[in-house]
Parts: sequence; structure tokens; C-alpha cells
Amino acid sequence: MEVALLSFSSSLSPLCHNRTLTLTPKHSKSQNYPRLPVIRSAVSRSKKEETVETVKSHLENCHLLAAINYKGLTVKQFQDLRRTLPDTTKLVVAKNTLVIKAIEGTKWEALKPCMKGMNAWLFVQTDEIPSAIKPYRSFQKERKLEDNDFAGAVFEGKFYAPDNFKALETMPTRAEVYAKMLGALQSPAINLVSTLQAPAIEVIMVLKAYVKKLEDESNAA
Repeated sequence: MEVALLSFSSSLSPLCHNRTLTLTPKHSKSQNYPRLPVIRSAVSRSKKEETVETVKSHLENCHLLAAINYKGLTVKQFQDLRRTLPDTTKLVVAKNTLVIKAIEGTKWEALKPCMKGMNAWLFVQTDEIPSAIKPYRSFQKERKLEDNDFAGAVFEGKFYAPDNFKALETMPTRAEVYAKMLGALQSPAINLVSTLQAPAIEVIMVLKAYVKKLEDESNAA
């Protein structure tokens, strides 16, 4: 900003003798232009887009996506919780609006009923669902975090409300399913029919186990 200094000679009125006037240009108000907010807005938009992409990347090979009410949890508690999770499970904190954007048009849209409040997101990238959920349940019980419960989850395109979580937590392990199916295949037909009437996920896992068994036997031969 330029400043003009005008000096008046002694020939003028005594009242103006040796006085100096400082004039400020009218356009000096330009210093108030909102430049920083524009920068912040760009950074904020970039961070949101990055979060959406992070969520999408975690959904790849994801078997279950669950929401956890994290209101009141401290940073240290989050760090402790992350250390208890297996490598196949990721915990991400993201706004509901950004997660909705990431799951739009996918089977994970079924999770919309729990898109309220403050949620952390559990991405389970293994079909061993009970063992993936158990670490948080243990952490919740140990820290007495009754209010920080699961808000909901989606598994195989179906939404599970908090009251239905027992079905996920008591799901048989892969080993148990394999044993059940292999036993049925070696038993009378009526047992096989009973097995095939089990939930779809169990049947699929069992068939995979049987195929693997045949492949192993073929390779051994």
C-alpha cells in the first residue's frame, strides 16, 4: 500500500506551517478480501474426496461393514482398539454423508438405516465374521462402553440391526462349516438335504471346502 506525504510551505497559513498529512488510498479495503477461506474450502473438499476414496478402497473384498457409535471415545481408546483388531479388519472414522456417497449404488446401501449420530466404520475383509467382531465386543466389555454399541451392519446385502447381531456373532467358523458339510457328504442323503437347507453362506462355504478337498486329492494323486 502506497502512502503519499504532502508538506506545505511556510507561505501558507500559520495553522498549516510545517504540518504533514498522511493520505490513505480508498482502495486499501482490498486487504479484507476473503482469500484464506477459499484456500480452506479447497483443502476441505480435497480431504472429503480422499475420505470417500478410502472408504471405497476398504469396501473391496469386504465381507461385512458395520457402524459403531463412537461418541465419547478418546483418541487413546481408538488407538488401543485398533491394536486389538486383526489385519483383516479396518476401523475408519468418517462422516455419515461421506460414507453414503461412497456406498451409493452398491449392496452396502442397505446400511443407510444407521446413518445417524457419530459412527466409526468397521470393514471386515474376511469371511470369519465372529472372530472379526469379537475384538470389539471384548474391548467394549473391558472398558464398560455399553453406549458405544454397534449401530448396524450389512452382510451379504442384508442389514442387521443391533438386536440381530447375535446371528453374526454366533455364525459357525469356516472349520466348523467344513466339518459339517464333509460329514454330510459322507452320510445318508437325508443329512445332505438338511445341510443344504442351512443359510446360504454356510452352504457356499461348505461347497468350497468340498471342492478344495477334491482338488487336494487330485493333486496328491
